[in-house]
Amino acid sequence: MVYRLVITPEQRQSGHITLTSAQQHYLKRVLRMQNGDRFVAMDGQGKSWLAEITGESAQIIETIDMATELPVSITLIAALPKGNNFEQVIRSCTELGVSTFMPTISDRTLLKPSPHKLERWRKIATEAAEQSERQFVPAILNPVSFTEAISTVSKSETARYICVARGNPLSLWSCLQDKYYPEIVIAIGCEGGWTEAEIEQAIDLDYQPVSLGRRILRAVTAPIVAVSLVVAAYEGRELF
Repeated sequence: MVYRLVITPEQRQSGHITLTSAQQHYLKRVLRMQNGDRFVAMDGQGKSWLAEITGESAQIIETIDMATELPVSITLIAALPKGNNFEQVIRSCTELGVSTFMPTISDRTLLKPSPHKLERWRKIATEAAEQSERQFVPAILNPVSFTEAISTVSKSETARYICVARGNPLSLWSCLQDKYYPEIVIAIGCEGGWTEAEIEQAIDLDYQPVSLGRRILRAVTAPIVAVSLVVAAYEGRELF
């Protein structure tokens, strides 16, 4: 098994990678690796290298070509759930291929995140990207209001969906069969879902209300289901 490690651009110089003390601890103490052992270094922006440990640094052996990213960019607008539940959303949806997380404060959001939370979320995304062999580490933006979140999408070729639990909207799966979009934005509420005012506000900005099924999903489950549907629809097309 070849382990993966995300590095910053500044760490790679002249065919060598300078390892931080935390990375040295992880490779040598946690993974029990030694000088001469190899791992994959990723810059989190699409480039990867096979590297060999040499003391406090690593020597780049060769560039690695990978193709693990989705053929679509997914932005997840997620109203923050209670407690630490957003951590599971980040971990699972990073593995599935989300490009950008937009933590959102909705009318029913109870969590008031601190800068420490944001730092931890980004660390979780990095670890999940390493584990799932992603080429890119997804961006986790600063938390914003619902109005600001849904207003940031401006490109006409971007599909916009807001997941709702009540009524009789089209299923997200059926909407994904209609047309290929290079970018998809999915908005998912926290416990209790979106208010009617929020749904109307999103519709006014060309968001399509969609269903994830007949059952009511937890705030942690719903984002994973929604992203999984996109993965199935878009990666499935590559097989034919």
